Amino acid sequence: MLRWSTLKPDFIFFDFSHWMPVLAHQLGTKAIFYAVLNSATLALHMVPAKKITKDMTNQELIQPPPGYPSLSVLLKPKEFEIAKVKILVEDFGTGSSLHFRITSSLKESDAIALRTNHQVEGQYCDYLRQQYAKPVLLTGPVLPQTPETKLDAKWANWLSNFEQGTVVFCAFGSQSMLPKEQFQELLLGFELCGQPFLVALSTPDGCTTIEEALPEGFEERVKGRGWVYGGWVPQNLILEHNSVSCFVTHCGYGSMWESLLSDCQIVCVPQLGDHVLSARLIVEELKVAVEVEREDNGWISKERLSEAIISVMDKDSEVGGLVKYNHAKLKEVLTSEGMQERYVDTFIQSLQSLLD
Repeated sequence: MLRWSTLKPDFIFFDFSHWMPVLAHQLGTKAIFYAVLNSATLALHMVPAKKITKDMTNQELIQPPPGYPSLSVLLKPKEFEIAKVKILVEDFGTGSSLHFRITSSLKESDAIALRTNHQVEGQYCDYLRQQYAKPVLLTGPVLPQTPETKLDAKWANWLSNFEQGTVVFCAFGSQSMLPKEQFQELLLGFELCGQPFLVALSTPDGCTTIEEALPEGFEERVKGRGWVYGGWVPQNLILEHNSVSCFVTHCGYGSMWESLLSDCQIVCVPQLGDHVLSARLIVEELKVAVEVEREDNGWISKERLSEAIISVMDKDSEVGGLVKYNHAKLKEVLTSEGMQERYVDTFIQSLQSLLD
């Protein structure tokens, strides 16, 4: 194994290891904080202008910091969303909160690197640059290339049973595990919308298999038009299939970008704190998606889910037409020739300038 003395790196990229900048500087190396969260979350919760403590009121917790650049990408005064902020100041690992780890990393790093672009999150990146008075470097979204591999036959054959643009696809990633009651309610919502659907969700709490978690009689009622799968799925390839026209997503950061790159209508069901702000970004600010309405405690009814899906899939829907138009225009920008390459080139040049 190579010893550190034989390595002379110019930079160390890190995310949650908040102690890394001090170590890197002792070794004569620059530390770059690479954010795995959306820029809006960092700008709202992780800046010097916003202190978050355990004794804050609910209203204080969701209040934006002075100068925050948006009136729409905010949290609502709901129990479900306030709880996501409170998690930030709870112990995370060795007694340090997630808020402390991230703000320390931002403060002590030599530069901040963000996987985004000015077209989608520019104002939040500028705000972070202003707050921390240090370089904020954008890699661009680093979107996946058009897949060279084909969709596995078990997925392709099933999806091909349906007409073009009729299937609803849902995936919540590997970190989102729903309570059994909410899991069942969502499935009833997919049934209620009347469209064929492919749902990929983790087995809910308290269950050992997907099959035992299904609502009573559900499997028989949706036979032939609904598939609930409990394992990993090739999300980007499924989104490319011409039968799929609606993507119900948890708005994880990677999934947010994949949804923007797709031609699907987007329905947001955010699960974690940063997911909520990703949803607000693409729903309220970019207006390329809709968000399913929740009750104060976060509960989503089958009726609300069904209504959201129908609102974007109905060809005569004003909402559906608006988000489809806006999404198409944004995708055109994101996939414009040479855009990603320009971001990467600029990113490399910016790193070089830190050494000059």
